[in-house]
Amino acid sequence: MAKLVSKTYGEALFDLALEDGTLTTIIKEVNVVKEAMKKNPDLLKLLSHPKIKKEEKISVIENIFKGRVSDSLVGFLVIVVQKDRYDDLDGIFEYFVAKVREYKNIGVASITSAVELAEEQKKQIEQRLLQTTKYSQFELTFHVDKSLIGGLVIRIGDRVVDSSVKTKLQMLAKDLRNATV
Repeated sequence: MAKLVSKTYGEALFDLALEDGTLTTIIKEVNVVKEAMKKNPDLLKLLSHPKIKKEEKISVIENIFKGRVSDSLVGFLVIVVQKDRYDDLDGIFEYFVAKVREYKNIGVASITSAVELAEEQKKQIEQRLLQTTKYSQFELTFHVDKSLIGGLVIRIGDRVVDSSVKTKLQMLAKDLRNATV
């Protein structure tokens, strides 16, 4: 049920932003709201509290966000509160951000290496990903895992390209075990 709620509301926010021509602005504002809620967990507790009236919750949302984010997003947050869907805000925002990425043809990749990569190496990886995928832009996160020994592990969605030395050694060991049986 939560996924359906996230999809429905996330789609509505996306359609609103697309219709208004404010997609770039709204995605930045969504990140501001997410960060505010992350830094202030008491806000979600307040919104979830059953003894606080909806009018008071709406007033809190308006006081916090009015003037800091667009009226469209404040209005959207008010609707979420009116419909008692504040517990689904994370999922709604996740769906919205994914929808914007899809619309703008932005890929998300996680790259893990055995050592810290230089900026030039990171740019080369990004260029190669742009050449070999359908995406026109990438949001990249880089991680270091010394146990890889060497090589890279690249994750894009549910696809994984593992060229790490660690994995190659494991596969070689498995092949050797199977060959001696």
